[in-house]
Amino acid sequence: MMKNPSNIRQEIIDGSEESSTKVKVKKINNKHKKIIMKNYRQLTHQEIQVLEQNGCWAEDWARVEVAEDFRPYNFHRVVLYGDIRLGTFDKQVEVSKGFFKHSGINDATLRNVEVGDNCLIEKVGNFVNNYTIGDDCYIANISTIETTEGATYGAGSTISVLNEMGDGNVTLFRELNSQLAAFMVKHNNDKELTRRLQQLIEDEVRISTPERGVIGNRVKIINTKEIVNTVIKGDCEISGAARLSECTILSSEDASVYIGTGVICENSIICDGCSINNSVKMQDCFVGEACQVTNGFTAEASLFFANSFMANGEACAAFCGPFSASHHKSSLLIGGQFSFYNAGSNTNFSNHAYKMGPMHYGTLERGTKTASGSYILMPATIGAFSVCFGKLMHHPDTRCLPFSYLMAYSETMYLVPGRNITTVGLYRDIKKWPKRDKRSRQSRKSIINFDWLSPFTVGEILQGIRILEALREASGGDVTAYNFHEYVINATSLKKGLKYYDIALRIYMGAVLKRAQKEGFFGKPKSSVGQGEWCDLSGLLLPVSEEERLISDVKEGSIENIQQVLDRFADIHDKYSDYRWAWSYQLLLDYYHLEELDEAACERIREDYVRARRAWIAEIRKDAEKEFSMGDVEQNVYEDFLSKLDHEVDYEN
Repeated sequence: MMKNPSNIRQEIIDGSEESSTKVKVKKINNKHKKIIMKNYRQLTHQEIQVLEQNGCWAEDWARVEVAEDFRPYNFHRVVLYGDIRLGTFDKQVEVSKGFFKHSGINDATLRNVEVGDNCLIEKVGNFVNNYTIGDDCYIANISTIETTEGATYGAGSTISVLNEMGDGNVTLFRELNSQLAAFMVKHNNDKELTRRLQQLIEDEVRISTPERGVIGNRVKIINTKEIVNTVIKGDCEISGAARLSECTILSSEDASVYIGTGVICENSIICDGCSINNSVKMQDCFVGEACQVTNGFTAEASLFFANSFMANGEACAAFCGPFSASHHKSSLLIGGQFSFYNAGSNTNFSNHAYKMGPMHYGTLERGTKTASGSYILMPATIGAFSVCFGKLMHHPDTRCLPFSYLMAYSETMYLVPGRNITTVGLYRDIKKWPKRDKRSRQSRKSIINFDWLSPFTVGEILQGIRILEALREASGGDVTAYNFHEYVINATSLKKGLKYYDIALRIYMGAVLKRAQKEGFFGKPKSSVGQGEWCDLSGLLLPVSEEERLISDVKEGSIENIQQVLDRFADIHDKYSDYRWAWSYQLLLDYYHLEELDEAACERIREDYVRARRAWIAEIRKDAEKEFSMGDVEQNVYEDFLSKLDHEVDYEN
């Protein structure tokens, strides 16, 4: 049966085209979707003669096929083995800014290689073996590019994140996103679910794995030693890398990938828009869209998702969700799950006690920070948007006390609930994250919900209020301090925590009511989906009931392929507003002791919202003034920040 022409180019890109196919797509005009076919022919006697005069040699000239308009004059000292297919070489190639050289092949050994149109390949120290190379590529001063038997291209292997000693809980493949990875890690103990997910992923890997290595269109590879069993998609630049082995690089025209000097990357997948540079060493990793890894960072068995930045330090068995950042040489991310996270210098996590090995792990919920010199003894769970200071012992679990400060002074551990709600740091973070999403519109696998107040975090706030009120009731209002799981909460901190939590609660309720009225779903919710507990799947905020429904569908077999799982996450995200309103509607009724939301109730909620926002901004202003008084902030920076705070009144209506 004749192949659909629209699929032929894709097969070339994926490397799955059979070697006997004599036709390829030369070019696709994206605007008009016009497909131009190209036939190959054998070399003429005169062309062979020219090639030989230029120092070229072939094991068998009959196995060399060329495009119809092929010209042999730009080939010098080329050695050809096996099946070779060559395009046209009639254009100039820009090798450096303003420096052009004619396309062609010089000083190279090729075996079983297909080269597209207008490529320049030269100074190949060893050989290029078993590869399909696209159009307009520049490959120079390299040692080896090769596909060997059994190549996986970094797909299909299962790594163990969080639990360094585990049997594996995340399977790497091209379409992996932070939600699916978090889903696999979270439910790893559900053996039936795990088995079914792995089966779906294996099916996807089997279909998408090319027969040999592929280099896409407009790829630049220079001054690089070794590339083995690696798929390199179009518009990627590799300059000075030491070794790429068993990798897939998912570069694209609108989200190119850069791999720079000294990089060693093995058994890993790198997604669109990434930059891997300056002697990074990476093994068994997945790097999501628009991530930066640089300056000698080392990583093993770790995941990095959208817009993460890693430099100087180290990661092992780390799950770094969207917007995770570690800038410092002495920081170690190990055995932890993070998102919207910032690691201070010399941050460390202990995942073992020299007894049963490095088997412990923990979770720092979204928005958490660790100050310089922070240490957390795993297992531990830190509530959303909290800040950690010092050496935190006793396995802290503050998931029900979000936005808190956790501080260690000598042997005493302190907890300041809700403190981070009113800080300059939180205000800057929630403003900057949406602006710093560097992913292209076409390259957004991971789902990111930027809401800092959501049914997930507000649900934790409600639990925090109940905990603080219970502590006060149990110990009385006259004590100076309260104890919460080996952590001390000063009485003044408890009082302020209740105040800050209430401010955040009123801001959320007013904001969600305003959105509901604006988006047209105000009134009693059409569905009960969304009521109950919520969770955060590494950037996706969703009702637990929807997560449970997905688990059931996967196990029952109604999910037929892994793309349907990914589509389900996207569908849940699309319905976020509806689900959020279902949860928030009941919250509004309960908080204000209402039977229904009438006009008078809405006006009261709005007035509370305005007062709460003004109180919030006033507290942030105080925090900014305190920092300025320390003398570390320049006057213009300070005044610019205050000006932004003044504009917050614009959001009241």
